[in-house]
Amino acid sequence: MDLGIKGKRALVCASSKGLGLGCAAALAEAGVNLVMNARGADALEASASDLRNRFGVDVVTVAADVTTEDGRAEVLAAVGQPDILVTNAGGPPPGMWSDWTRDDFIAALDANMLTPIALMTALLPGMTDRGWGRVVNITSQSVKAPIPVLGLSNAARTGLTGYVAGTSRQVAPSGVTINNLLPGIHDTDRATSLDQGVSRQQDISMDDARAQRQATIPARRYGTAAEFGAACAFLCSQHAGFIVGQNILLDGGATNATI
Repeated sequence: MDLGIKGKRALVCASSKGLGLGCAAALAEAGVNLVMNARGADALEASASDLRNRFGVDVVTVAADVTTEDGRAEVLAAVGQPDILVTNAGGPPPGMWSDWTRDDFIAALDANMLTPIALMTALLPGMTDRGWGRVVNITSQSVKAPIPVLGLSNAARTGLTGYVAGTSRQVAPSGVTINNLLPGIHDTDRATSLDQGVSRQQDISMDDARAQRQATIPARRYGTAAEFGAACAFLCSQHAGFIVGQNILLDGGATNATI
C-alpha cells in the first residue's frame, strides 16, 4: 500500500533502537525524510546510516536527551516544521508505591508526559497552519490495564492519554491527528532485560524465562519492532485521517479487555 507520505518530514524520538527504530524504518520505507533522536550518538548514527543506505531518504541525527529543556531545544532547532511527530521515551523503573517520592513522580512526568506535551505544543501550530499533520505517541499497554509495579509509568502515561484525548479533538478540524500506540512485550532490549530479571529471580534459563512470559500472551510470541513500526507508519499515512484520539494496543492479545 502506498501510504501517500513520500517526501514528508518526521521527527522520531528515541529511535536508535527498539520500537522507535521500528517506526523510523517504516516511515523511511514509505519515503519520509527523518530527524532521528536518541541519547547515544554511536548507536543513533549507525541506525541512521542503515536507513539512508536502504531507503535513500534524508536522515538527520540529533544525539540529545529530549526529556531536558536543552535537549528539546536542540532537536526542535534541527527539525524545523515537520509533518509527523513520533514521541517515545523509556519508562521509569519499577517499584512499590511505598518507595516512590515526589521527585520520582516528577521525573516520570517529565519523561513520559511533559516531554511529549512540550513537543506537541511546539509543533502542532505549524501542522494546523499547513492543514496536515500526524502525531503518534508510544505509550504502554499499562494505560489500558495498569501494571502494579509500574505505578510511575501508569500515572505519567495515563496523564498523557488524558491530554491527547482533549487536544486531538481540538486540532482534528485542521487535518491533524494525534493517536497513541500501546505496546505490550516486543522483542527488544527491554524484553531481554525483563527476561534476565526473571531468569535471575527464579534461577531459570533465559529460554525458560522467555517461554514463561510468551505463555501469558495469546499470540504466544513477542511482537517485533517491524510490525510495530508498520502500525505507526499507517497512523501517519494519508489513509488514517479519520482516526482521532485513539489508544491502539499492540500486545498480542495480552490485555484482557473487551473495550
